[in-house]
Amino acid sequence: MSMRKTRIVCAVMAAALASAVVHPEGNSGRKFEWTTKSPEAKALLGQLQLRIENFQVGPENLELAKKIVAADPSFAMGQYYLSAVSATPADAEKEYLKAKEMAKNASDGERRFIEGMHYARVNQGVDFKKAIEPLEAVAKDYPGERLVQVILGQLYAGDNQAEKARIAFLKTQAIGPKTARVEAFLANDDLLKGRYAKARATYQSVEKSLPKGSVPFAIRFGVTFSHLYEGNVDAALESLRTYLAEYKAGKLDQQFPEVFIWNAMARINLENGRLEEAMKDYEKGYESVPGSTLAEDQKQTWLGRLHHGKARTLAKMGKFQEAWAETETIKKMIEGGGEPAKQYWPAYHYVAGYVKLEQGEYDAALEQLKQADMNNPFDTLLLARAYEKLGQKEEAKKTYQKVVESQWPGIERPLAYPEAVKKVKSL
Repeated sequence: MSMRKTRIVCAVMAAALASAVVHPEGNSGRKFEWTTKSPEAKALLGQLQLRIENFQVGPENLELAKKIVAADPSFAMGQYYLSAVSATPADAEKEYLKAKEMAKNASDGERRFIEGMHYARVNQGVDFKKAIEPLEAVAKDYPGERLVQVILGQLYAGDNQAEKARIAFLKTQAIGPKTARVEAFLANDDLLKGRYAKARATYQSVEKSLPKGSVPFAIRFGVTFSHLYEGNVDAALESLRTYLAEYKAGKLDQQFPEVFIWNAMARINLENGRLEEAMKDYEKGYESVPGSTLAEDQKQTWLGRLHHGKARTLAKMGKFQEAWAETETIKKMIEGGGEPAKQYWPAYHYVAGYVKLEQGEYDAALEQLKQADMNNPFDTLLLARAYEKLGQKEEAKKTYQKVVESQWPGIERPLAYPEAVKKVKSL
């Protein structure tokens, strides 16, 4: 139901997969000592890291990781990488916990890194922020270890700390080698600073360097965001359609359903008035969920997201009774979901506020939206709209300004930012 959890999981998945080519020569600063005597394990680890740095994902990575473990079953970092490329969250967590136990006999750097990643690797990374502090300590003691910097960069990005992310990625490139993956992440800084054409040029340049069969999530979504900031909806959608085709060709839909791509397209269509297309995208995306390998609780979450998307779309269509029925369905799902479902109450208040706002019930909308997740710039945009509709211009302007200042890395910012900029100037 909550798209925020999806963004966090995606960020953690990216962080778990990112790394460096095994200890490039000529870089100063203390690095990890790999606790394996197997030349084969080291060589295979380098191959796997290069594939990841070039956006090559899928079953081949899992096979490489298994070969690393077979070459040296006691190599904790090899086991860690097996967890990073495992096909399902349950498998990933199981393999990670094994790596954490093995790390007790690893070198100081390896052990502290693997242990520090605990909150990013268990419970689908919901508490990933707690991994930042221990990894910062590791980075201080191992300033030449590229792996730590690239992971920190992505954790910072997931935690809405854009400047820290930029610095970490620059350190990553300075340690070397420079890679397409990190260059793409650095382009996100240009997006946040309004340099959309420059960011897009970087993404396109990086794409040209990639091997055939790459599935470049950061590039496709980065290009999508650059077009959204500039109001070019068709180009934004085309970038996601390209990614959808790549995702299927890479057989990644066998590991995780393509629903998140469809939902992104649905949201773009929805917020740009293409309501029939939005509804079709939400429904088409969910079709990939029931037969997938996701755990039942995750399937329920995606079902909730379907109701969430339909409620917002129906509200935009002016079908308020149907929209509210979908909203009530979400409420019942949360009430019947026990303790684990309580995390979705902010998502309920968000959709309830969305529907009430479209319906013109601004006091009710404000009451609901104040209980939603205000870290999200689009949630904040809705709150600002409610204040404005109620004639509270000063509060509205201040809230729109929060959207402008947000460093949020996901799709919500490019969907909210252009309107917020105009409102700050006009109010």
